[in-house]
Order: sequence, then structure tokens, then C-alpha cells
Amino acid sequence: MQLRDAVPDDLEALVGIWRRAVEATHHFLDPAHLEEFQAQLRTHLPRAAARVAVGPDDRPLGFLAARGGEIDMLFVDPAAHGRGVGTALLDDVRAPILTLDVNEQNESAWAWYRRRGFVETGRAETDADGLPYPLIHLRRVTPP
Repeated sequence: MQLRDAVPDDLEALVGIWRRAVEATHHFLDPAHLEEFQAQLRTHLPRAAARVAVGPDDRPLGFLAARGGEIDMLFVDPAAHGRGVGTALLDDVRAPILTLDVNEQNESAWAWYRRRGFVETGRAETDADGLPYPLIHLRRVTPP
């Protein structure tokens, strides 16, 4: 596995990874919201500073978008879960403090982040769009 910057030709593969990952882990989402989120992703992702984990064939396995130490999104293709893809992408972020939000109902992601040293710093009853998807605010201070 290698990490590289996302390129415009990655868009469809990354949207596919996002969709498969969300369908595997976000069972709580309303189907109409899922479609809205996918449309927003198509608009947002090309402007994001995204890093992509690729296999030996340069096929994307997962991606992470961040601004400094603020992680906007981290998604791994379910076929690659448990192979260190998410950890490699997370470790690639070069910031001493990392922050992110995780959906409270996505218990597997919350547990995954806890195992990587993240702690809860707060909560929100709705997501950034005001929808009924509570968020847990997380923070990790990377040791020097």
C-alpha cells in the first residue's frame, strides 16, 4: 500500500469508496439524506486536500481529507477494512493535534478512534446540517 495525493481521475473511485463504507457502517442514515450527502461529496471532494491509500495496482482503497489537523473525512473501502488502511491515512496527517467529528450512532468508528488515542471533547445533538445525527467531537494529541 502507498499513500499519494488525490487526483481528479480518482473522484468516481473515491465516491464509490465513500458509498460502500457508509452503507456498511451508517445504517442509521435516512436514504434521502444519503443521496444528499453523496451529491455534496461530489462537490466538496475535488476541492479538498485529500490523500489516497492505493494498492499495488494504484486502485484506491481509502481516503482522508484534512485541513491542518482537522480531519474532514476518512473512509476506507469495506473490502480493505482491517488491513491498516485507515491507520496509515491517519498517521500520514502531520499535525501535533488532530480533531474530528464522528457520528454517535457509528459505534464501530468511535471505538476505532478510541483505540488510536482519541478522546471525546464534546457533543452536538445534530450534524453540521442540523440533521438528527448526533456527533461526538474528538481530539488526539500526538506525543512528540
